[in-house]
Amino acid sequence: MEADALVRGWLASLRNERRLSVHTLRAYGATLDRFLAHLNVAHGRPADLALLESLTAADYRGFLAARRTEGLANISAARELSALRSFAAHVRERHGATLTGLDGIASPKVKKSLPRPIAPADARALAETTGEFHDEPWIQARDTAVLLLLYGSGLRIGEALALTGAILPLRETLTILGKGRKERTIVLLPPVRAAIERYARLCPYPASKDAPLFRGAKGGALAGGVLRATLRKARVALGLPESATPHALRHSFASHLLARGADLRTIQELLGHASLGSTQIYTSIDSARLLDVYKSAHPRG
Repeated sequence: MEADALVRGWLASLRNERRLSVHTLRAYGATLDRFLAHLNVAHGRPADLALLESLTAADYRGFLAARRTEGLANISAARELSALRSFAAHVRERHGATLTGLDGIASPKVKKSLPRPIAPADARALAETTGEFHDEPWIQARDTAVLLLLYGSGLRIGEALALTGAILPLRETLTILGKGRKERTIVLLPPVRAAIERYARLCPYPASKDAPLFRGAKGGALAGGVLRATLRKARVALGLPESATPHALRHSFASHLLARGADLRTIQELLGHASLGSTQIYTSIDSARLLDVYKSAHPRG
């Protein structure tokens, strides 16, 4: 069986069964495209199931070494290996073939960096200032509403942009379909509800149940790249660091809740994390902030 067909089947299973995001599928597909192209050059023929089964650890190391010459960092190398291991597991499960060469490959060590939250006043200013870079009042209201939703409710940007007019009229809570099509309930604070309602009143496009709630200038779905580009201008205008991104607003939501006494389980549910371990990183953020305050304030710091 040709390797290209195996890859197509694997990606289909990730999309239909595991429901991975479009971004993850694109990244995984690109990794396998590069890997198969490398094998074609190294072995002088297109890869098939028999060739994949014959690969040794040296073959995989050769691929990673080639990628390193292209400037691949540890975190990216770890992602490439994750894709290859996922593919190998699929081949074993669906076709009974074992790709043993991967067994001798250790993932590179990746230093876990802490998310960098934005101060509450800066988060609000970022949301409001981003809107000011447009001439159309409804687009100003749109950008402010989306960013307040990220900070006020902890949504991922993709989750916010996937909302439709079906959520109107707004209530105090909202059901979100997150990663893995897992549902969770979020809270809509009064300022967030007010911002979304103002946008809905000003938007020239009807808020139908099946249409995107947040629209682009020509009426289509708002693209995340458009919002990020405008936010970059606001970030510069406010003198905020490059870490002040849409996703940083979600981090800020979680870290500010923790600082105010919210428990990790509640934050886990609000963020839609599959495991508590993903949420526990915010305890490190809070500890790091306290340490910074101590060092700057203590006479022997």
